[in-house]
Amino acid sequence: MPTRRRLLLAACLFPVLARAPSARADEEADRARRALERGDIRPLDEVLRAASAAVPGDVVSVDLKHDDGRWRYKLRILGPDGKRRSVKIDARTLRRLDEDDDD
Repeated sequence: MPTRRRLLLAACLFPVLARAPSARADEEADRARRALERGDIRPLDEVLRAASAAVPGDVVSVDLKHDDGRWRYKLRILGPDGKRRSVKIDARTLRRLDEDDDD
């Protein structure tokens, strides 16, 4: 297949493949949903309120991790001073575990 044709095919397929959810992402979403139903984690709106009370600014990303038997939210917050901060919050208690400047 000529190189030009391969590039055209790749350009056409990339948007379709990029949007296709992975099986792992689906499994992680199901796992998080079950944890919420069991009460192992708190709803995202409660987490966002706890984060904004702890660190002022706009939340720009949220990640939920399960490590060492505990669920943790990691949030990246852009503060009013323009600095980015990472804040880790216990997903069950909403207690702030850690805060780091990203800049």
